[in-house]
Amino acid sequence: MRGRVRWSWITLCVGLTSSAWALPLPQLHPASPWYQRVDQAALHPNSAAMINTLSGLGGFGNTRLQIDFSMYVLYASTGTPTQPIIEIPSGDPNDAYYLPDCEPLNTPVPLPPGGAIEGQPGYSCNNLNGDCHLLVVQGNEIFEVYRANVTAQGLESQCLARWRMDALYPVTGRGDHCTSADAAGFPMAPLLFNADEVFAATQVANGDLGHAIRFILPNARMARDNSLPGAVLGRLYVRPATHAGGPNGPVGSVPYGVRLRLRADFPMTGYNPAAQVLLRTMQRYGMVLADGGTVALTGESDRYTTHTWAELGIGSRVFDQTAGAQKVFASDFQVIDTGPRIAETYECIRSEPQMDALFANGFE
Repeated sequence: MRGRVRWSWITLCVGLTSSAWALPLPQLHPASPWYQRVDQAALHPNSAAMINTLSGLGGFGNTRLQIDFSMYVLYASTGTPTQPIIEIPSGDPNDAYYLPDCEPLNTPVPLPPGGAIEGQPGYSCNNLNGDCHLLVVQGNEIFEVYRANVTAQGLESQCLARWRMDALYPVTGRGDHCTSADAAGFPMAPLLFNADEVFAATQVANGDLGHAIRFILPNARMARDNSLPGAVLGRLYVRPATHAGGPNGPVGSVPYGVRLRLRADFPMTGYNPAAQVLLRTMQRYGMVLADGGTVALTGESDRYTTHTWAELGIGSRVFDQTAGAQKVFASDFQVIDTGPRIAETYECIRSEPQMDALFANGFE
């Protein structure tokens, strides 16, 4: 497709010198919704009203399209030491491990030497007061851990979600009403963006990332509907989500899982080539509402990448502090029609993916 950057796992795995070195972000099956362009997709009939409601609530967290660079994606070769998943030993029922949504306790997770949990220098994280995401790729699998902390007893967690890169998931993902390491039930690592893939896209005329990206909103700005039959506390979501966290905003706002598209006529004048790659990606593939929080976008840290965000001229505030460029607001987006609102029951029903031998080249 025009301007689309894709990667060869076999080619890019050559020359790896550190087991935690970040490669281009892992990809799920190409028929997954994340890789489908939405620049010509039909808008939701209430798109304008939902965007107006969101904008009236303040738009994105902190009123701006800010970027968080605290996430890491690690790569583990065969034989990498593992730690078993254990529950967070706080004794608080709110910290209980999510079952059947997440993988069984004692599931081993590879921990590459030199790796780190979100925002941390290593594998220790205060998971009683933070999301502490841990993202690891090994072979054809992505291990995504929520509220991770490595101890002598094992890998504390509230959820481990495993994703197969050689499989096509149904519309219900890992399962309807099932969470993942992200509250919408999405995969995380494939929906991030990093400095290496953005740099590669700048080398292509009118380049983009070739996939949707995740974004987050404060829960008070996400829709709930107390009149929706079966919805616990009025909570709801739309596809491609399979789960909703704790949305508690007005019914007229955007729901969990919503896919937003940057308007086609958004002026890119004043933005550098790397920022334009991100803007074109949001126009062509959009962004999906994955979780609750304040900072809207998530780029991978450049701790392990070849290129750096400073080299590309991308800072946390690039979309509201670039001199001579138009700021990006929630009002610059449109809502794609991805189907009706689904009442959140929290009664997880796991799904099985369809394996595909044609896409079985992982990282070894």
